[in-house]
Amino acid sequence: MGKTYQKPEALSDAYTHYCPGCTHGIIHRLVAEVIDELGIRRKTVGIAPVGCAVLAYNYFTFDFQESAHGRAPAMATGIKRVRPDLMVFTYQGDGDLASIGISEIIHSANRGEKFTTIFVNNAIYGMTGGQMAPTTMPEQRTTTSPAGRDVSKQGMPIRMVEMLSTLATPAYLSRQTVIRPKYVMRAKKAIKKAFEYQVEDRCFSLVELISTCPTNWGMTPQESIDWTENTLLKYYKLGEYKSPESTEEA
Repeated sequence: MGKTYQKPEALSDAYTHYCPGCTHGIIHRLVAEVIDELGIRRKTVGIAPVGCAVLAYNYFTFDFQESAHGRAPAMATGIKRVRPDLMVFTYQGDGDLASIGISEIIHSANRGEKFTTIFVNNAIYGMTGGQMAPTTMPEQRTTTSPAGRDVSKQGMPIRMVEMLSTLATPAYLSRQTVIRPKYVMRAKKAIKKAFEYQVEDRCFSLVELISTCPTNWGMTPQESIDWTENTLLKYYKLGEYKSPESTEEA
């Protein structure tokens, strides 16, 4: 029997701190595989967020920086402009990116900053206690919306990929998920394409990944997968929303 599994060099041996059923570990693995396959590990810099992935730097074997809450795009902008030879990416949750950091990501995309963003959307604040996020679904219960999100008061969930796709600046924008094996390879292809555009010095890229949060949703891991597929994916449609090629054709 040949060897069927090999840990990416870009992935460390650290034990995970993530909850059972969380998909951060899968996403970390995909990012590490892509970085290895592109041969960019020694010149990659990641930016960790404030949120569940605040300790992301423990899981990779290349340089990482820690940013203030929501400010990862600003830090990535500074690093990439000073060292354009580096491959820079932010790794952000929905509370970090779509709430306190929403202006940072919008203006970075609009300026066409040539870094990559991995955006993990689990429709809730995870690390800080399960509060309602800008991405929380209508009637979804959280610690700050125990009766469910009231859209008449809090508005509808923000769809970041659709919002960013209205910008004229060339960008690669994709939404995928990793909740079942059939989705994982599609997610990896999107992540790889996003990094390839940076290697080619072409554009700002963002890949949104719909994730689970069994702990804060009050569900088992299996229930959270089913709820994601039956609820989140109906609102947050998967697909490629924008690419440099489609922008050039337009």
